[in-house]
Amino acid sequence: MKTGLKPLLWSGAAFLLLLLLAVPLLNLPALLLMMVPYVVLYTTLSRGAFLLHLIPVWLLAGLIAGPAVLIIGLFFLVPAIVMGHLYKSGAAAAKVIRTGTIVILALLMLELMLFQMIFDISLLNEMSHTIRTTFDSMQEQNLLAPGWDSEFIDLLIQRVIHMIPLTFIVLAFVYTVFSHYVSRRVVMRTGLDVPAFPMAKDWRLPRVLVIYYLIAYVIDLFIKPGDDSFLAVALMNLVPLLSYVFAIQAIGFFFFIAHERKWNKAVPILIAIPVLLLPPLSLIGVLDTAFPIRKSFTKQQ
Repeated sequence: MKTGLKPLLWSGAAFLLLLLLAVPLLNLPALLLMMVPYVVLYTTLSRGAFLLHLIPVWLLAGLIAGPAVLIIGLFFLVPAIVMGHLYKSGAAAAKVIRTGTIVILALLMLELMLFQMIFDISLLNEMSHTIRTTFDSMQEQNLLAPGWDSEFIDLLIQRVIHMIPLTFIVLAFVYTVFSHYVSRRVVMRTGLDVPAFPMAKDWRLPRVLVIYYLIAYVIDLFIKPGDDSFLAVALMNLVPLLSYVFAIQAIGFFFFIAHERKWNKAVPILIAIPVLLLPPLSLIGVLDTAFPIRKSFTKQQ
């Protein structure tokens, strides 16, 4: 158990972040860092000491900013505790990120369900209404391109709603990676050893993902536009999700080449930008996973 000033400072950081949730413009940066203080405190303190730091912070924040900030804070507290527990147990970084992503996803789905059950508010319907209102306003001002009629807008809204699972997965993954990146470095400074994520040049996906991707892609070719069946919606999310996964693999491939050819470290980082923005470039990741193409670059040193 760690004692002294540092736990108090991290408790103060947790308190400040809760207050910033109620401040416009500053609430977004606060959300980004929300998990970090709790991960650090849970990892470096005993459970009892963690509660002794947590309870006063939450009571005071609730009195000052209201219960709404505590509801939001609770959403981030749960995955933070899970991540801290995994740090304590010495879990691999891949397991930390995978588990953290799943927990955040589960909380997002639970949040949708609770809003529907308790407040009788469908966030999906609200989102659909917001998009519809925005397009109607743009249509009144003649800002829409020709051909954007009501039928097209309805199809677009349907597609946006159907892509929510993919959006949730990507957001949960990115947020978990960011929280792990920051939290791990802080925890390491306390003297605890937290396993690092493998270097980008060593990223390798299992080859079976290529088969899954090809099957999903081929089936998706036969899905009619506007189809809202379960299979169609699943493929609508699965195909781009796997494309993103292989894009990450492609980035790892370029880091491998940069390492073998002694390129400047900035080169693969710059290459990563178009790889993430241009979906066809994910094919490089597919090829890197399916075939041993790295050997050819190793031999040509």
